[in-house]
Amino acid sequence: MRFRLHSWKLPLLSVAFLALLVAFLNPSDPGITSPDIEYVQRVVDGDTLLLGTGERVRLIGVDTPETKRPNTPVEYFGKEASAFTKRLAEGKRIRLEYDQANNHIRHKDQYGRTLAYIFLEGYGHAFTRYPFSRMEEFRRLEREAREQGRGLWAPRS
Repeated sequence: MRFRLHSWKLPLLSVAFLALLVAFLNPSDPGITSPDIEYVQRVVDGDTLLLGTGERVRLIGVDTPETKRPNTPVEYFGKEASAFTKRLAEGKRIRLEYDQANNHIRHKDQYGRTLAYIFLEGYGHAFTRYPFSRMEEFRRLEREAREQGRGLWAPRS
C-alpha cells in the first residue's frame, strides 16, 4: 500500500536528514574511530555515495526512500532524497568517520559498501562569543582547517 506524505512533512524530513549530516551537531563518541577526508564523486541515492576512490559509502543512521532497487519502482520522495543529498555532498570534500560498533563486520554492509558517518567541510569559523559544550572541539577543527587550507581557508581559484 502506498501512502502520500502531507506537504508539511517534506521540510520536516529535510531538516531531520540535514541534522544527521552536519558535522558540528554530532555527539562526541569514544566509539568513533579516526576520520578520513574524501571526495564525493557521485551521489548514488539519498543514503549512498560513490567516492573519488571508487569506494561506495552507506551512511550510518540514515535510510532514505529507494530509487535504485532493481525491479522496483522509485519510492515516494526517493528522488527528492537523492537530490537533497546530491546538493549537499556531490563534488565536495567530506570527512568520514567509522563506528566501532561495526568493527566486527569490517565496516561493511551486506552489499560491500563502507558504513560511515559523513560530515561536510564548511565555510565558517568557531563562534565563541557565547559558551557552549563543544567549544574546544570547534576551535580545534577551525585550527586544523586553517593549517590544512580547507573550507574557508582553501586557496582561491
